[in-house]
Amino acid sequence: MIPLPSVFISHGSPMHALQAGRAGTAWAALGKRLGKPQAILIASAHWETNLPMVTGTARPETIHDFSGFPEPLYRLRYNAPGAPAVATRAHALLKEAGFTAAIDGTRGLDHGAWAPLLYMYPDADVPVVQLSLQPALGPRHHLRLGRALRKLEEDNVLVIGSGHMTHNLRDWMRGAGQPQPYAQEFAEWVRERLEAHDLDTLADYRARSPHGARAHPSDEHFLPLFVALGAAREDYKPERIYSAIDSGVLSMDAYVFN
Repeated sequence: MIPLPSVFISHGSPMHALQAGRAGTAWAALGKRLGKPQAILIASAHWETNLPMVTGTARPETIHDFSGFPEPLYRLRYNAPGAPAVATRAHALLKEAGFTAAIDGTRGLDHGAWAPLLYMYPDADVPVVQLSLQPALGPRHHLRLGRALRKLEEDNVLVIGSGHMTHNLRDWMRGAGQPQPYAQEFAEWVRERLEAHDLDTLADYRARSPHGARAHPSDEHFLPLFVALGAAREDYKPERIYSAIDSGVLSMDAYVFN
């Protein structure tokens, strides 16, 4: 069996669940390319906890964790089953790696998880477990999380980080229009660090990148990248499968770590 890669996706605004455009086309192509894994473990920027948690319910609900959007968006459902056995396995791997972790038996899937999965696996026939983030603990913590979960590949579980390559909502609300140089420059800097396997510099992106603090006023949408990187093999080859700037400031870059 060909080992699964890990994946990072910039999931866009909630409206991408309805109108994903070229990003949705890229997500759908990725799902077809990867085939159906046994299950998916996805770390979304929209679930923050004090300690690592995984969803353990057999029937996760579709969480509409946003407001002020068109009514049809709230009618969308992603009825993929959960994977309690995968949650138990992930929990055990985290404990083995020295994390204090827990299983949440009731939480569903937020839009950071279900919006891209609507396109990758539209039949909702692949079980999904979601992993929470701990933004106060920074990138290196999330690299460690990913590394702890790397063995899930042996069970044919696809690890996805769902966040954003750039995520400045204040700039987005201003309506920037044309792609802003800072978003493009930051995304290219990340690409260069990924290709060089320079994860140490990448983890210090706020101090060592161009425009890091503007690209990410807070860390949570960048941290899923580190989960995906941690879950990748040491000799990964980064493949950028989609690149675009949405609304002038939101880089939609997506990567497969082969």
